[in-house]
Amino acid sequence: MSNNVSPVIVDVILPCLNEVSAVPWILEKMPQNYRPILVDNGSTDGSAEVARSLGATVVSESVPGFGSAAHAGLLAATSDLVCFMDCDGSLDPRELPRLIAPLEVGDADLVLGRRTTVANHAWPLSSRVANWELARRVRHRTGLKIHDLAPMRAAGREALLSLNIADRRFGYPLEMVMNAAAANWRVAEVGVSYLPRIGKSKVTGTVRGCVRTVRDMSEVLAR
Repeated sequence: MSNNVSPVIVDVILPCLNEVSAVPWILEKMPQNYRPILVDNGSTDGSAEVARSLGATVVSESVPGFGSAAHAGLLAATSDLVCFMDCDGSLDPRELPRLIAPLEVGDADLVLGRRTTVANHAWPLSSRVANWELARRVRHRTGLKIHDLAPMRAAGREALLSLNIADRRFGYPLEMVMNAAAANWRVAEVGVSYLPRIGKSKVTGTVRGCVRTVRDMSEVLAR
């Protein structure tokens, strides 16, 4: 192989709302040739400034909602393959190449990181049960053999744009999977570690946040 061959760059989309305590940890562990795009969704704690000072590309998205931030990152990305992951320190960026591998060899079109907890308190029971039930419903509706509506995932950028994902709240990840199934994509799962998040949870660690997520995802399933 020629030494002049350019390394593959993968954009990593990081939707972010007030995660300043986790941002340095995530960016320090970003693998070589993986380019972080932090999408600031109205942070007031300096998350964007810290990310920018550490070399990340920062995109501002004024419309509130996880899906709004995630899609803004997808539009800002320029690499052929892209990854998504939460920006709270619960996922280790060093595991991202494991999700990219099946895409590079053509074995999958969308790869989800199936979470395994490294500590019991990393994944609150309410969130775990909701995730299990939603994954069961997806399996029933689509025939996909998935077990986790994973916050760490990877796919081709142009292919994702072609799915025309419309949800801009917490239903965005589920709609991605449902639309991928409708388009006959090959969806694979790869095991990843799930760590205790850094800082206070705004979603999975609260009953209110969990209910809101389930509501948004249930609306997607009902369409």
